Amino acid sequence: MSRFSLEGKTAIITGGAGGLGRSMVEAYADAGANVVIASRSRDKIEAEAAKISAKGQRAIAIAVDITDEEQVHAMVSETVETFGALDIMVNNAGRWGRSHLAEETPLDEWRELVDQNLTGVFIPCMAAGKQMIKQGSGKIINVSSTAGSKGNPYQLHYSAAKAGVISLTNNLAFMWAKHNINVNCILPGLIATDELKGHGIIPPAHDDEGNPIPRLELTPDPENVADLALFLATPASDALTGELYPIRAWLKSERFWQ
Repeated sequence: MSRFSLEGKTAIITGGAGGLGRSMVEAYADAGANVVIASRSRDKIEAEAAKISAKGQRAIAIAVDITDEEQVHAMVSETVETFGALDIMVNNAGRWGRSHLAEETPLDEWRELVDQNLTGVFIPCMAAGKQMIKQGSGKIINVSSTAGSKGNPYQLHYSAAKAGVISLTNNLAFMWAKHNINVNCILPGLIATDELKGHGIIPPAHDDEGNPIPRLELTPDPENVADLALFLATPASDALTGELYPIRAWLKSERFWQ
């Protein structure tokens, strides 16, 4: 069996209804995994699960609020009951907040964004980690953001929460290494999802004269993030833990604030 195969493995992907999540779901299913598609958007994840199942692959949809401990533990229990194990946990769900001057950041928004983007990773990590400790192995892939490493000055709440995901990843990688649990973190920059294309903030693929922009100066696609998430889930990454993997274009704006 290829070291890039997920045949016989079971993965939960949170935020499975979003642009990055859908690409991960498809990549994991194509690699042979049993996929649990998790999101609060039941209709969207059920449609995605039906699409995967129509190809002869195995997928189920579970509606879950990742900030609700009881719901998350129930999701892990249902996954194990259905497929017999939980091998991979991808904590992809999260969301942006509104932009504010630092001194005008509302406390209620701060709490909401930290809850969604950090607590909503911590709870699934704990639920998955307990199951993986029982099994003696597992892989956890947390999706943070380049905002968590370089900052995003008008998104204090989002940036701080995503920085917390990086710290959580590092700590769990150290503490769970003895249980053979890999914990790694992907840091997407600006990614060309359908949502962001709709907002008109993805740079064009051609310059003003119609010449193609060099590939490494283009905004990465969701499939590029999915490829990295797939690698980190496979046996090919067995020796890697506690690492941060940015995925971004070679643009100044992706590495510095200005």
